[in-house]
Amino acid sequence: MLKNHFKIAFRNLLKNKVFSVINLLGLAVGLAAFWMIGLYVADELSYDRFHENSDRIYRVTHEANWETGQFKTALTSAPYAPTLKKDYPEIEQAVRFAPEGGGLIQWGKTQLRVNDMIFTDGNVFQVFQFPFLYGDPKTALSKPNSLVITEQLATKLFGSPAKALNQTVYLENNLGNVITGVLQDLPTNSHLQFSALRSMPANFTDGWQNFNLYTYVLLRPNTDAVAFEKKIQRFFPDHLLQEMGKVNYQLNLQPLVDIHLHSHLSFEMSANGDATYVLVFSIVAVLVLLIAAINYMNLSTARSSLRVREVGVRKAIGSERNQLVSLFLAESLLLSLFAAILGILLTELLLPFFNTFSGKELSLWQFGVLPSLGFLVFFCLLTGLLSGTYPALFLSGFRTIPALKGQLGSSATNKRFRQSLVTFQFVITISMLVGSAVIYQQMHYTATKDLGFNREQTLSFHIDKMEVRKHISAFKEQLLKSPLITAAAAVGNPIGNNNIGSRGYHFETNGKVSDASMMMQRLDADEDFLTTMETPLVAGRNFDKNRETDVTQAVLVNETLVKKLGWKDPIGKIVEANTEDTESPRLHFQVIGVVKDFHTYSLQHTIEPLVIQRALGTQQDNLYVRIRPEQTEAALAYIQTVYRQFDPASDFEYSFLDQNFAHQYESEQKQGQLLLTFTILTIFIACLGLFGLVTFTAEQRTKEIGIRKVLGASVPNIVGMLSKDFLLLVGVAALVAFPLAWYAMHRWLEDFAYRIEMHWWVFAGAGLMALLIALLTVSTQAIRAATANPVRSLKSE
Repeated sequence: MLKNHFKIAFRNLLKNKVFSVINLLGLAVGLAAFWMIGLYVADELSYDRFHENSDRIYRVTHEANWETGQFKTALTSAPYAPTLKKDYPEIEQAVRFAPEGGGLIQWGKTQLRVNDMIFTDGNVFQVFQFPFLYGDPKTALSKPNSLVITEQLATKLFGSPAKALNQTVYLENNLGNVITGVLQDLPTNSHLQFSALRSMPANFTDGWQNFNLYTYVLLRPNTDAVAFEKKIQRFFPDHLLQEMGKVNYQLNLQPLVDIHLHSHLSFEMSANGDATYVLVFSIVAVLVLLIAAINYMNLSTARSSLRVREVGVRKAIGSERNQLVSLFLAESLLLSLFAAILGILLTELLLPFFNTFSGKELSLWQFGVLPSLGFLVFFCLLTGLLSGTYPALFLSGFRTIPALKGQLGSSATNKRFRQSLVTFQFVITISMLVGSAVIYQQMHYTATKDLGFNREQTLSFHIDKMEVRKHISAFKEQLLKSPLITAAAAVGNPIGNNNIGSRGYHFETNGKVSDASMMMQRLDADEDFLTTMETPLVAGRNFDKNRETDVTQAVLVNETLVKKLGWKDPIGKIVEANTEDTESPRLHFQVIGVVKDFHTYSLQHTIEPLVIQRALGTQQDNLYVRIRPEQTEAALAYIQTVYRQFDPASDFEYSFLDQNFAHQYESEQKQGQLLLTFTILTIFIACLGLFGLVTFTAEQRTKEIGIRKVLGASVPNIVGMLSKDFLLLVGVAALVAFPLAWYAMHRWLEDFAYRIEMHWWVFAGAGLMALLIALLTVSTQAIRAATANPVRSLKSE
């Protein structure tokens, strides 16, 4: 019986080639899109779950709340980890990560700049299970000056990972480090990304107020994390009571598996994903597949009049309704199977392009062949049942006698159902068009908004060697001898970075310096920074290198800090900075100038209070250089020449400031590109269904079209007659889609502190575009029907 059903189903598919191809192509594209998005979503949800104890690992974060503001950060200071481990028996292990930034690694004549080295504790591999190729994870970082590197870095340095173990490489200041382990290249679904891990230096033990690293804890089995988080609120009163003052500090435990999608704190180690995007793309995947299934339902029910006699005959010779249902379901399942095979081929073909858009390294079988096949078979069956159930029930429900006479029955109900499905398809399509337009506008806004400084024609590069940093003034002077260079400035951590730096400060209020320490952004910069960045002062003066007191006793602050503290006359106010050692006296500064607010990182964050300290000596490890427009190549060549004079052995690696800021929105840009891609696919699938319906409608009304033409109807009259109902449905869909799209994009824009306004013309444009696409699709077939020979049309019945 089942074999016979599939044989008949196959013949029916061959008999109706046009509609079979439309359904096959629509389902295949829908399944391919669904699978690619499914792989993307599964990868996003899998972050950090490969660690054996991922459910027991938490990151320690903290927040500070005071009368005029709040500060939430992923950073902690060096004493947190050992003190937490000592104070709370619920903690099995505590480990720290201190990003070092860029540095040179040299072995023999090979010299590489590595931008992602991290200091960490010797017990790191008791918490995180990164797989080793060579070395012992228990002892790899137990000794000073030990280094664990990845397979990729080992290959670059030594040609083969097997040659790396026990080799001595040299870092800054000719410091020798022994390679004690080689890791497999890190999984892409890890929020911790690095090329090398260095053993933590001994001087990382002091400095409660020096927030420059990340702390993770492994809780003992069966520990109630919620109850434990409440317990550790005693941590600040126990250890930092004097520094707290009137500021309310709070420790938080953040599950490791939540960091990638649910953490958007200040000073994240790297840019994270967003749970909102995962939800949006999950919905898009379901909707794309649903649109493809709707096409099948629409075309199958629309063509029911052609199969009504077939149903009547089968019922007359004894077929039960359940047998007819199984016959029609066999047809949809067979089509779904063919679509799945084609969908797999499309997925394999398109996945490299999808990976380029998404920034991932997905493969169809990345979760294993059997699980992937099971997933594919399940959704193949689900798609077949989803698309075939209603047509099967509808067709099998015809009564025998009317069916034998070719009487369809409730065609009006059938027509309304099809119209509802078409409307639903275009609600989705128009909503996605609006979403793509809003994302594009927001990305354009972030790329062009005034950041408070001039980011154009400004390049930055890191100074690796301490000896060069000591002569940074001479370096700048040599650069400025060329007319190609208009300005140059030395800074510590560059802006446009996730972490420009932070520090605990005490501020003068009501004539007295507060005992409470407040965490603020800190930027180390020299006296040429404001000139180079073209950032104006709104009060006071800039640093002056000829004033000795400016070097160690003066700071600049931004407008936001002045507003937060309620200072009416900020010039001359006292600021004291915490030192790394809480026993040492605070550093004493005086405010000499107020800088106009400028952004230090992405527009997803508001401008935060900022203290600018004078960069000293080896703190000046980055240079900003402004070059003349339209002379970029010549300027770069000159800068490289000067760089070689001061550091002949190192490669000159640079980036442009505008690119650094654009990189912060890379995730949003990729999401926008993905949404646009799937919007186009959705339009394609919806238009396939629309084309099929128009084709069928034209076939059903062939004789009517012939009569109208004989009576004098023009081609535009015929096209209008066939098109108006479908275009009306698109108009109704637009009215439904607009409020839905507005709500969804309003929620998305809330993630940005600075955002566009959604204008009416965005919605009107999306609706008009959908209308034009529908008109083009409908008109193609309508014109063909309208220009057919009326004599043949009249003979069609």
